[in-house]
Parts: sequence; structure tokens; C-alpha cells
Amino acid sequence: MRLIVLNGPPAIGKSTLAERFAQDHPPTLNLDIDRVRSLVGGWRAQPKESGSAARALALAAARAHLCAGHDVIVPQLLARADFLVQLEELARDVGASFHELMLADTRENVLARFVARAPGPHHHDTTVADVAAFHDRLGALLTDRPRARVITTSAGRVDDAYRAVLAALD
Repeated sequence: MRLIVLNGPPAIGKSTLAERFAQDHPPTLNLDIDRVRSLVGGWRAQPKESGSAARALALAAARAHLCAGHDVIVPQLLARADFLVQLEELARDVGASFHELMLADTRENVLARFVARAPGPHHHDTTVADVAAFHDRLGALLTDRPRARVITTSAGRVDDAYRAVLAALD
């Protein structure tokens, strides 16, 4: 059993790749924390509190699914290491392998992909300036997460990105 984190900036393909992986590897749990967060009443008015609740719920759900012997994939922008550390500790606690994958593209391409993306029902009020800052913070995070595997993606090249994810997991 594996705990797989797909990290990266908004519009990089995390949700798309996680959905495809879960469909191709049943009964993988596609644990989209933004979806979990949207289940918390008042999440938009209390983003910090709902984010903490969503992460706690996600850890519990991941633990239950991993303990049942199944894979979990977490597509989430994680620009700080604290939740990554919690996920890694969870994997170790239950005897699962931990795979941290960082989806990446150039700053300019990330911004263009974000602008071109239609807003989803579970997304925050993220701005282009936010995305630029996230891109920079994710790059800095990699210095503290040396075992993270970086996968460069290109807009419209989902099959290539998916093959790269599968190769990183082998």
C-alpha cells in the first residue's frame, strides 16, 4: 500500500492525475483535501479553521484506507512542510510506502495555466499573485524535501505527465 502526495501549484494537473490514478488503480482513495474542506460548514468564512479540520479529517480517512490495505493519493498544494511531515509519519506508522511527487512547470507557464483554468467549486479565491508566490514557495520547499520527486508537466500533455507519475512510483 502506498500514500502518494501530488504537490504543485494551482492548475498544474494534480486533481486530473489523481483522478486518473484512482480510476486505474481501484480501490485507491483520491483524497482531495479541498473537497473535504468544502464539506465543512462555513469553510469560506473561516478558511484557517476549515483547513485545519479538513487536514485532520484527511489524516483519519487516509489512515483508515491504508489500514484496509489500499492506496491513497492526495492531490494538494502544500507549500509548507508540516502536513507533508504528518502524511509521511502516517505512512510510516501504518507500514505504507510514502511517495512525494512535485508537479512543476516554469513560472510563466504555471501562471498561464492558472489564468486559462475555469474556476472549480472547491477552490479558494486565489489570485495570479497568489499563484506566483506559491510557485516560488514550492521551489524553496524542495530544498527541505530532498526525497520529493519533481515531475515537469506541460499544458495539454496529460498522458505524458501520467506516465511520469507511474514511472516515479516504480
